[in-house]
Amino acid sequence: MADLSPRPPGPVRILVAEDEPHIRRILKTLFEGTGYELRIVSDGSAALSAVRGDDPYHLVLLDLVMPEASGLDVLREIRALEHRRALPVIMLTAKGQDADRERALSLGANAYLTKPFSPNALVARVKALF
Repeated sequence: MADLSPRPPGPVRILVAEDEPHIRRILKTLFEGTGYELRIVSDGSAALSAVRGDDPYHLVLLDLVMPEASGLDVLREIRALEHRRALPVIMLTAKGQDADRERALSLGANAYLTKPFSPNALVARVKALF
């Protein structure tokens, strides 16, 4: 398992918004037992509810294409909410076109990784944010 330290003191809470079950399993396996806590939702509506709430998160891993609301919709909401505005967001998506990447980054994504993604590259991005 990859070394995911350094990180902030205490457990790091990550919101994962991903509609593909196999990607959710990969992420759960990658972060399980590392001191990172995942809350996993499977559609954009659930992601919007989570970010509008008061549960603390240190990072969001966000799919671009999801049912009910897109990752861009969720990202816009994160950047509009006072209590979430500075929350780091890593986009994980199958959409690798430059226009998609540029759009997400212009809306405030901190990183943009395309599927299939390298677990090591994801760990490196997470570590770089902390």
